[in-house]
This record gives sequence, C-alpha cells and structure tokens, in this order.
Amino acid sequence: MATQRPGFPVRLTPTASAATRGRMPAAPVKPVAPSTPSMASDAVRARMVQKLAAQGISDARVLRAMGAVERHRFVDSALVNQAYEDTSLPIGLGQTISKPNVVARMIELLMGAPALAGKPEGKLGRVLEIGTGCGYQAAVLNHVATEVYSIERLRGLHERARANLRPFRLATVHLILGDGMIGYAKGAPYAGIIAAAGGEAVPEAWIEQLAVGGRIVAPTHSAKGGQALVVIDKTPRGLERLVLEAVHFVPLKSGIA
Repeated sequence: MATQRPGFPVRLTPTASAATRGRMPAAPVKPVAPSTPSMASDAVRARMVQKLAAQGISDARVLRAMGAVERHRFVDSALVNQAYEDTSLPIGLGQTISKPNVVARMIELLMGAPALAGKPEGKLGRVLEIGTGCGYQAAVLNHVATEVYSIERLRGLHERARANLRPFRLATVHLILGDGMIGYAKGAPYAGIIAAAGGEAVPEAWIEQLAVGGRIVAPTHSAKGGQALVVIDKTPRGLERLVLEAVHFVPLKSGIA
C-alpha cells in the first residue's frame, strides 16, 4: 500500500524526551513585511537574473525560477533594499539566506542529474532539501521540481518558513521539522537532494534515499580544511562523485533545536 504523503505544511513531531519536555514555546513568528513597490517590481528581479546569466548561470529553467520568486519576501524588512544584491543575509538563529548566485548555481547543478539527460526543458521529480532556512530556496525549487520536501532542524526557522510560504499556497512543497542528517525516508526515493549545510561527508541516509539517476548537490569538508561543493550521481553502475569549487556554508548538525 502506498504511503500517504504529508500535505502543506507538515511538521514532524519528535518523540518526547528529557531534552524536549519542558522547553519554552518558540517565540512568535513575525509576519512578512508588505512588499514595497520598488522591490516588488519585475524589473528588479529581471536585473538580478541578468547578473546571474552574466556570472555563468545558463539553464533557462533556473533563470526563470529565480526571476519568478520574490526574494524580498523572505528577508527582514530592514534588509529589503539588499534583497536582490548578490549577498547572503541574516535570517536569525545564526543562519543566513544564501546569495542568489549560490542558490542558482546549486540548483543548476541539480538540474544536471542523469535522469534529466537529454531533457533540456524537463522538470526534476521529487526533491529533498536539507535546511529549509527562510523558505526561499524551496520556493525556487518548486518551479523546477514536481514536488519538494524541505527539512529544517531549527524550530524557529521552520516556523518562519511556514509563515513566509503560506501566502503562496504551494501544494507541492512540504515543510518538515526534523533531523536533516537522516533525510526523510517517507518521501524517498528522490530525484535530487540539495543541502544548505556542510558536514564531514555526505550522510549515507541521503545516498540510500536517492533514486537511481538522481543527484546530490551538497557542501562537504575539503582536504584543505574548508568546504567544497560536491556532486554525487547515483547510476546503475554505482556512485560517481565530482568535487567542485570552494564554498562556505553553516555546519551540518543532527538533532532538533
């Protein structure tokens, strides 16, 4: 019997333990600031997309997705004027929203999965995002994948993403509060897995939950002591791994906080 998949938005309730009982309730999520005419204009996003293309992003599907999502809706009102600059911005709890170029680059790599070979206008199937953050990348992924499962370990950010995405009513985006290091087996297998945090290595659970023909794009620790983007393809012959450019992401951690 097929497992019923969660609707939007979904929360995984961890088993009560000494670590979770008695915890103070999370602070209320601030509502998203209303759009300002200058930030809501198509022209502002169009300029950002032009810059992304000039920086080497060439996949038309990714460029369209980046132009379709209003990034200013995912940042604090005090930072709205910087929303379309190619810079990371704080979103609370020591986390950031990645630079537009980094988001576009990683999604473009994801779109190169073997399952999409020879399908320049095709969509990815089901995607697992590790690290929802403020929900921006999940919204972009919604334009290039048929279904998105996004897992976040920090309760405050999970709630913020829910608030940010709720107005869009994205029926194919599912938000999960849980431990990203173990993935989300109920949604597997995935055509793609993309991570916004880097660990020593790609967790085995992600590889197990990846479909044959699927691809993982994630930062991992490099031999030089920093982080590098890693692409892992799961083929009928086994795993193929490619190490790319240096990057800087927050550490990959386990558990729920």
